[in-house]
Amino acid sequence: MQISLTPEQREWLEAKVAAGQFDSQEEAATAAIADSMAGEIDNMAWAKPYVDEARAAVARGDVLTIEEHRARIARRLSKT
Repeated sequence: MQISLTPEQREWLEAKVAAGQFDSQEEAATAAIADSMAGEIDNMAWAKPYVDEARAAVARGDVLTIEEHRARIARRLSKT
């Protein structure tokens, strides 16, 4: 497979190799593609525990209406 790179992309690869982060431009390009693929696949996996926690709180009824939230914020701001 042949891939055409922009001058900026070639410079980035060259800089990574020159800095000793990779042994070759091919290795740097492969790592960049792998990182991109991993980010695409696992893009929001880090958020799952937070979403699960929020859903559990809703199921327990541990929620505020928007009016209650605004009143709480107004009280906190008035104390400053």
